[in-house]
Amino acid sequence: MRAPSLASTILSVLFALLLVTPDARATLWLSLARQPLSRGSCSELEGLSGGQVVLCQRQWGAMESVRRGAELSIEECQHQFRARRWNCSTGSGVNVFGKVVLQGTREAAFIHALSAAAVAFAVTRACSRGELEKCGCDRKVRGVSPEGFQWSGCSDNLSFGVAFSQSFVDDPERSRGLSSSRALMNLHNNEAGRKVRGEGHRVECKCHGVSGSCEVRTCWKVMPPLRRVGNVLKEKFDGATEVQLRKVGSRKVLLPREPHFKPHSPQDLVYLSPSPDFCQLDPRGGIPGTEGRQCNATSRLAVDGCELMCCGRGFHTAASRSWALQLQVRWCCSVQCKQCRNVLQVHTCR
Repeated sequence: MRAPSLASTILSVLFALLLVTPDARATLWLSLARQPLSRGSCSELEGLSGGQVVLCQRQWGAMESVRRGAELSIEECQHQFRARRWNCSTGSGVNVFGKVVLQGTREAAFIHALSAAAVAFAVTRACSRGELEKCGCDRKVRGVSPEGFQWSGCSDNLSFGVAFSQSFVDDPERSRGLSSSRALMNLHNNEAGRKVRGEGHRVECKCHGVSGSCEVRTCWKVMPPLRRVGNVLKEKFDGATEVQLRKVGSRKVLLPREPHFKPHSPQDLVYLSPSPDFCQLDPRGGIPGTEGRQCNATSRLAVDGCELMCCGRGFHTAASRSWALQLQVRWCCSVQCKQCRNVLQVHTCR
């Protein structure tokens, strides 16, 4: 077997180092989704910054929620982008989303916002379920509402989940200072994700009274499901603002690159660099390309249409057969079975 050349070895080392640059370290904690957790293992967990290790040791009980937040981030990202050229594909290394997070693109902005929201969501849910010692239900929601019902029950402890997400998710950026445009971008998007998660609370109620009447109604606040947060962030991804670092007085701030664009809000996503087209395989850039991806031949202008998904390269069509049993129960005493064949056309990019 031929030994690797010195040049190829150096390139491999350089690529490995690239994946642990400061811009990549901010999301390495997402690898917790693939790591087993055991008490006392904080310093052995891959992908954690120094501050995250300290927080892990102090609040070990919340780490299962952080791991769940990482899982939810990956699952929701892949759901939201399942019909896009970039579909949140993941690799096997500690950098879950690969090199796509190295550049300050819309995709990196979405990953930061969603993961910060997912950790806040998972920790809040654990608080409400009584799984964490240091938090529980939100007891500040008490008294009678303007609508006349009694606040009671277990309202979701949104403030604790947000505070934990800020301490844990933001640490890699805050520990290296806030002077770089990428650090400011990541922190803005982290907070934007948490703000979106905090919106849209719904009120759940229970009626009390004789024979099911609603003489007294007690209610509590419930945070929105993460899917709704993902839907909103996906819309903000499409309308994200390209920004650049400017100095205003003694502060460094992110302002729209185009001066005539309106300033972004705290809930908007911001990015620094245009995204690649994600059409062609580019191992060095961490882009899998769209060859072999399934597309919709009947949709010309939608993002999942073969024209856009396949980047104009055309597509293959193959027949896919599936079988099913159709059961019909005759009154009283007999059941008839009919085997049905369904033929579908599957289109994949060249």
